[in-house]
Amino acid sequence: MEAEIQEKINQKTKPLGSLGRLEAIALQVAKVQKSLSPQFSKPTIVVFTGDHGLAKEAVSAYPQEVTYQMVLNFLHGGAAINVFCKANGLDLTVVDCGVIGEFSETAGLLHAKIAHGTNNSLHEPAMTSEQYQRAWQSGEKIVKDLFRSGCNLVGFGEMGIGNTSAASLIMSDLCGIPIEECYGSGTGVVGDALQHKLKILQQVQEKHGRQGESSKSLQIFGGFEIVQMSAAMLTAYECGMTLLIDGFISTVAYLAAYEMQERLADNAIFSHVSGESGHRKLLNYLQAEPLLDLQLRLGEGSACAVAYPIVRNSLDFFNGMASFASAGVSQ
Repeated sequence: MEAEIQEKINQKTKPLGSLGRLEAIALQVAKVQKSLSPQFSKPTIVVFTGDHGLAKEAVSAYPQEVTYQMVLNFLHGGAAINVFCKANGLDLTVVDCGVIGEFSETAGLLHAKIAHGTNNSLHEPAMTSEQYQRAWQSGEKIVKDLFRSGCNLVGFGEMGIGNTSAASLIMSDLCGIPIEECYGSGTGVVGDALQHKLKILQQVQEKHGRQGESSKSLQIFGGFEIVQMSAAMLTAYECGMTLLIDGFISTVAYLAAYEMQERLADNAIFSHVSGESGHRKLLNYLQAEPLLDLQLRLGEGSACAVAYPIVRNSLDFFNGMASFASAGVSQ
């Protein structure tokens, strides 16, 4: 079928290859959907949220209660992701994977709390084996339910004070790249505080050693939101959905899932390269080409929402543009 899809692209009224990356995206999505008339249905951004015990070690510029406060902001429609989703016709789902605090029943919030934050990985594994399994199963269910509702494109975002530290540890562990090349400022840590963050991450690595395997690395260093994202990504692949990957933390979740199933790359579109210092190196490791470079480092799935119109436009030209034959244009 790939040859048929490519031929349809080549027969559009344009010079060969002149729509660049849009042609590659159209080919990718049409192959994922196994269709010569691919369409996006109920495109949804899912923001996975959770707290991290390691935040107690002052690795963030913000206090831990900001996670809870930002989830409320998402639910009240006041965050960047709310604005971008509304502007671009995207549904938004927020998941409480492990936030410290309780939320009432609110539209748009999925209750999938494993615990009130992970353990402090400086002293013990971030989660138990049982917690890891529950988080994994929860991530699977979230996407299966989305798929049953008719969604065939899902963007992966996150929010959680301390999660750039967890992501840096997982990246270093799975890629074999020194932690000094994986960590960054996160919420805006600079100067002596940034050096303190590095020292804590080094101590965590010394405590646990190299894991080198996704499930172990996620359990020892990760967050509930990162585990749920990894499981959700694999499930989205299995359901034949298109995946939009956001920034550094989302790409680390993708890395863990990719180590389990390399065909995940067939369905994944990387929305941007983050301003977080380890992200470009991770994208290079994955041989992934991001769509945008806007120096974003917000998370929340914000870059997924900003990039979505580009992805949608790839299907617009594929389905709506005339062919040489139908337009009566000479090749």
